[in-house]
Amino acid sequence: MSCLTLLALAGVKPKDAWKNAKRSRTSVSKGIMTFVRDHYGKKYAENTRETFRRQVLHQFVQAHLVQYNPFEPELPTNSPRAHYALHPDAVSVLQSFGGPRWEAEVKAFKEKHGSLAFIYGGHRAEQTLIAITLRGGKKIKMSPGLHNVLEKAVVEEFAPRFAPGAELLYLGDTAKKGLLVDAEGLKEVGFPVSDHDKLPDVVLFDRSRNWLYLIEAVTSHGPMTPKRLVELKALLKNSKAGLIFVTAFPDRTEFRKHIADIAWETEVWLMDIPEHMIHFNGDRFFGPRNPDISSGK
Repeated sequence: MSCLTLLALAGVKPKDAWKNAKRSRTSVSKGIMTFVRDHYGKKYAENTRETFRRQVLHQFVQAHLVQYNPFEPELPTNSPRAHYALHPDAVSVLQSFGGPRWEAEVKAFKEKHGSLAFIYGGHRAEQTLIAITLRGGKKIKMSPGLHNVLEKAVVEEFAPRFAPGAELLYLGDTAKKGLLVDAEGLKEVGFPVSDHDKLPDVVLFDRSRNWLYLIEAVTSHGPMTPKRLVELKALLKNSKAGLIFVTAFPDRTEFRKHIADIAWETEVWLMDIPEHMIHFNGDRFFGPRNPDISSGK
């Protein structure tokens, strides 16, 4: 089932070469199950949809082979429009299978995203986990992978420089979405959601200035786009805190891939030059918008 699911997600038919693997929006029943039936002669009963989800797709998502609802990330749980697609980084790996770059592509993928075997390996993978030190000296451990390395840098490098003294209200993990959740703190600042999929990767709160930092850590997708900005502002419409929207990138190479999608009135921070901030607007620098400035008063 796992093999056939991967073939369906990649759109690879029996006589196709792996270099033809592509990324497309795919549902479970009308997408994966229909593809498997039509091209590989394997018919699954309709009630096995949950088996595909629980025994195959959930694991593919955790391994970063696949993304859930990447074309409509705001979809609610159990939406009839729910879909899956190959992770962009996985496409090039699959396309290289059987060729001279296969081993190099696999190695690069594992270095960036880690290994599901490590994530599931419990204490045997302990030495590979990413240790992160919180304010006050408390330490927690995150699963391996570049995304979590970037989140670690946000907490340990960005926060002391640009949000000194801020409280960490939320920290996600690629293997465990709600690694650290201060439910009371989120409620206090006006976050109405219990669904962690709606939260940015990192949420910081500067109580002294009443500033709420909403930070997306981007290693392949998900910067602060205009659409994401509207969604977060709608979620926090009742919050009295000033909102600061930040996209964190590991380096300038990744930043350049997304520059056209980044919303105005947001900030960009790069892990490889932690002392600097890039500001996407002209009438102010860092901090919530001041109505008096924008009106000219």
